[in-house]
Amino acid sequence: MTHSTQLHHPGGKTVFGFPLEGFGFLSSMLLAFASAFFTFFASTCIAIFALLAWNLIGGHSVNYADTYRYVGAPAGLLVLFIALPFFFALWLRAKLRK
Repeated sequence: MTHSTQLHHPGGKTVFGFPLEGFGFLSSMLLAFASAFFTFFASTCIAIFALLAWNLIGGHSVNYADTYRYVGAPAGLLVLFIALPFFFALWLRAKLRK
């Protein structure tokens, strides 16, 4: 006997294999905040390494806290402001279809 461990979502749209339908309200909000959280840390990490190279190669002494303030926080907030309405709209569309 063989069985597939993949979930099939007929007709549903997916992003990187994840379905964009069937999320509850709390799941939608969690996904919005998780995407902002991930963006904050990923962009801050890249900015820290870029600033490290800038400081080492150029002999500068820029404070690393600027990466949080000027790169990580704006990127995370931008993604949050985009993701909240997006995931709220997905949840609302699913509610109105029922």
